[in-house]
Amino acid sequence: MNRSNAAVDVGSSSSTEAVRVEGLTKVFPNGVRALSGIDLTVRQGEFLVIIGLSGSGKSTLLRCLNRLIDPSEGRAWIFGDEITATAGADLRAMRAEVAMIFQQFNLVKRHTVISNVLSGALGRSPLWSSLFLRFSEEEKAQAQAYLDRVGLGDRAGSRADALSGGQQQRVAIARALMQKPRLVLADEPVASLDPALRHSVMRHIEALNREEGMTVLCTLHDIDLIERYASRVVALRDGRLVYEGKPTSFDAVTFRQIYGEDAVMAGSATD
Repeated sequence: MNRSNAAVDVGSSSSTEAVRVEGLTKVFPNGVRALSGIDLTVRQGEFLVIIGLSGSGKSTLLRCLNRLIDPSEGRAWIFGDEITATAGADLRAMRAEVAMIFQQFNLVKRHTVISNVLSGALGRSPLWSSLFLRFSEEEKAQAQAYLDRVGLGDRAGSRADALSGGQQQRVAIARALMQKPRLVLADEPVASLDPALRHSVMRHIEALNREEGMTVLCTLHDIDLIERYASRVVALRDGRLVYEGKPTSFDAVTFRQIYGEDAVMAGSATD
C-alpha cells in the first residue's frame, strides 16, 4: 500500500461529497438486473476503486452516474446536483464536469491525436463551435501542453489509430484533462493493456487525482493496482454492494466472498 500522500483522508468527516447514490437500480429491457439498490457516497478527492466479477454491475454503475444509460430506479447526485433528475442543457453542463475514460479508449481513430484531445473541450464550448469543431488558439496550445504532459507531444499530428494501446489510453487521459472535469470515471482503463504498461497508464490517472484534485472512480481487476492506487475499495456482486473498506483490510476471505470460493488471491483477479 503506497497511498500516504493521498489527495484526501477518507476518514475525515469534513470532506465534501462528490457523488451520492441512493437506491440505484438498473433493469435492462431483456430483464437482466444489473444493479439492485446501490447506496454509495464518494468524497471529493477520493480515488475509489470498484471491483467485482465481469457482469457484477461495475460498468453499469459508472454509466448511470454520467447518464450514458438511465437507471430504472433510484437517484444520484454529482457535487450536490441530482443528475438523475436533469435533462437538456442542464444535463450537458453537468456532464462537462464528468470525464469518462474507457477500456477501449473511445478515440476517433481517423482523426489526429490533437483533434481527439481537443474534443475534451466540446462540453464547455458554445454549441456552434461544437458543431463545427472550431477551437481557439488558446485551446490548441492547451491540448498540446496536455499531450506533452502524457509524453506524446511529438505525436500530435499522427492519426490516433497509428498509436499503440498504451499511447491511445494516454491520449484519452489528455482528453480528460482538456475537459477540466471535477470527477473522472475510469472503466477498466488498463484491462486491454499488457501488464508492463498498466502502471504507466495508472500513474497518469493517479496524477489527475493527486495533482489536479479530481475525484476518481475506477473499476479494476488487478489486486496489485488496487493496493497501489486506491484510497478506498467497494465491491459489487450480482448488482449489489457487498464490500466497502480500505485496501489494507482487503484479505483472502473477503476476496473469496466477492469472487467465489474457487478464486485464488494472486496479483490479478480473474474475470
